[in-house]
Amino acid sequence: MNQQLNHVKLLCLLILVSSLTIGFATVAGDDKNPFTPKAYLIRYWDKEIRNNLPKPPFLLSKASPLNAVDAAAFAKLAAADGGAALSTRLPEFCTAAKLLCFPELQPSLEKHDKDSNFAVYQDKNFTNYGTGRPGGLDSFKKYSEGVNIPVNDFRRYSRNSAGHKDSFLSYADDGNVVEQTFHTYGAGATGGSGDFKVYADENNVPDIRFTTYSSDTNGRTQSFTSYSENGNAGEQTFTAYGKNGNGAENQFSSYGKSSNVVSSGFSNYAETANGANDSFTSYSTDMNNPTNDFNNYADGGNGVTETFSSYRDQANVGADSFSSYAKNSNAAEVDFSNYGKTFNEGIDRFTGYGKGATGESKVGFTTYGVNNTFKEYNKEDVSVSFSRYTNVSSGGSVSQSVSRVSDNLVKKWVEPGKFFREKMMKEGTVMPMPDIRDKMPQRSFLPRSILSKLPFSSSKISELKKIFKASDNSSMEKMMKDSLAECERVPSPGETKRCIGSMEDMIDFATSVLGRNVVPRTTQNVNGSKKKVIVSNVKGINGGKVTQSVSCHQSLFPYLLYYCHSVPKVRVYEADLLDPSTKSKINHGVAICHLDTSVWSPTHGAFMALGSAPGRIEVCHWIFENDLTWTTAD
Repeated sequence: MNQQLNHVKLLCLLILVSSLTIGFATVAGDDKNPFTPKAYLIRYWDKEIRNNLPKPPFLLSKASPLNAVDAAAFAKLAAADGGAALSTRLPEFCTAAKLLCFPELQPSLEKHDKDSNFAVYQDKNFTNYGTGRPGGLDSFKKYSEGVNIPVNDFRRYSRNSAGHKDSFLSYADDGNVVEQTFHTYGAGATGGSGDFKVYADENNVPDIRFTTYSSDTNGRTQSFTSYSENGNAGEQTFTAYGKNGNGAENQFSSYGKSSNVVSSGFSNYAETANGANDSFTSYSTDMNNPTNDFNNYADGGNGVTETFSSYRDQANVGADSFSSYAKNSNAAEVDFSNYGKTFNEGIDRFTGYGKGATGESKVGFTTYGVNNTFKEYNKEDVSVSFSRYTNVSSGGSVSQSVSRVSDNLVKKWVEPGKFFREKMMKEGTVMPMPDIRDKMPQRSFLPRSILSKLPFSSSKISELKKIFKASDNSSMEKMMKDSLAECERVPSPGETKRCIGSMEDMIDFATSVLGRNVVPRTTQNVNGSKKKVIVSNVKGINGGKVTQSVSCHQSLFPYLLYYCHSVPKVRVYEADLLDPSTKSKINHGVAICHLDTSVWSPTHGAFMALGSAPGRIEVCHWIFENDLTWTTAD
């Protein structure tokens, strides 16, 4: 009897489990399922926020899409071994939770047909492609164009080839978080050429690495034209580029032009090369705060010729470091012409420059910029000429104006309408609208049940790299390090800040600052972007009084991460935005005006655009797509 009863109980349990499983599978992510992360979030919202205002769809859409079964399974993995167990199911986790994870490289295209046209390709592995090839041409035209997070690896590409040509035209244009690796590309090649034209144009946060590129080559030519133009942030590194090369010629023309805050590193570039000829023409022109590091560049080179013409011309600020440049070289010739003529002084450092050089090495500075320091400069063996050279760091006179930036350059660095004065927030104002479209990769929040178990600090970067399979010096590692550094930064005076990766954490932070009667606000859509709009029906939040708000801006991280902060003395506005031609409503914008800018950097884009300085003016800006600001409800 007892045995029959146990069988009945077991059968009922199996039926219950089966029905639950079927339910989860058919209504995965549905709000009606009380066990999904999204359903829990809605209950949490109703408990913590004390008003009956509608929940904004744009914010709810960022809730974790995980179903109940997956959420429980991944939470269990996150709790094991500091979250490292998640890496065993990373592709599945990233897809189900809608995260940003870099694709794994595909098998190598080593045996692909000769003379290929690589178009509409992405995330490919070109390891050993073209090794030992005589002649031929490979064309990469519009490769990975407009792709989000393209990852391509050119490892040992064209190694030991003879007369082989590569053409990279409009490669990886308009991409987001671009990671490209050229490792020992063209090593040992004789003759041939590599042409990078309009490469990585208009990219957001590119990470492009040329490691031991063209080392031990003989007479190979590399051309970088319009490389990484109009980019935003990001980093380019050239390590041991052209090392031990013979008669190699490299041309960097219009490299990084009009880009914003891009860093380039040339380490051991052309080291022990013979007869190398490198020219940097219009390099970093019109850039905003470029940083270039030339470390051990042309060290031990013989008969090396380096030309820097119109380098960093018309840039804003910026910093270049030439450490041990042309050290131990023989008969080197380096010409700096029209170098460093920036608006607002940059900084150039020459440490150990030309030290140990022999053979009548020559260095010429013609119309060189300001604020430069020379340490351990070899004055005995190197012939140095200074023509129309100004150096304010040593008391020299400044022969150029560096305090005023032309309107045309401001438009390149700071988009019209990105910052404006509070007086613009009135009925009938016609003003340019910046591009408020969200250019970040699409991601979702993690549920708190998973997020709370994952490490989140710079000291735990090794654990994070293991979870998300980020290799050393990869874009993923840099992306996480940069975001963690910003999250761990000491708050500015009067600022309250917190980085959040779950919707529950955002609610907690907003209510801790503003109380429980709060509402999140954002601009309704992206209509009017990059066009002129008419401001109409202006409404000041909280009666237009000086108030507090909690603004949240996206950061780059594998899961959706917001940097949320509250700063003192702001006013928040809402306004209808009209089409100037039809006078019809096309958008409903939210703008925030910072009344106290005294702790802002003097080089902030707002002062560049509006022509003032910290603490002297208020600065307003629109809330962009997928960013938001919390205020108390009216």
